[in-house]
Amino acid sequence: MIHTVQTFFTPASTDRPPNYEMLKEEHEVATLGAPHNPAPPTSTVIHIRSETSVPDHVVWSLFNTLFMNSCCLGFIAFAYSVKSRDRKMGGDLTGAQAYASTAKCLNVWALILGIIMTILLIIIPILILQAYQ
Repeated sequence: MIHTVQTFFTPASTDRPPNYEMLKEEHEVATLGAPHNPAPPTSTVIHIRSETSVPDHVVWSLFNTLFMNSCCLGFIAFAYSVKSRDRKMGGDLTGAQAYASTAKCLNVWALILGIIMTILLIIIPILILQAYQ
């Protein structure tokens, strides 16, 4: 009978008897093989910028364009809103904020003038009718 003896510890550690941890590690290396990449694992950091919400006011501008387009302010506000959305999609948040601010200001004025004109269009005919009676 031929017996083969396989040593699980390295010759450098033969001056002292192997302990359990060393034998376990040598067994894992023998079973699993040497690590394919001896370099330490590296980590990758991905910086995800927070999505700052820049409102572009497109719906409000469209509403003002269709229903209360006094002095064409609604249409101009719609143009600035579209520019704001284009800048936001392009990644220029500062430019998008500037165009959105202008669109908001124009929308506010278009809404105020539209409400005033609507009220005047209701009140003036009533006053004219009452004057003729």
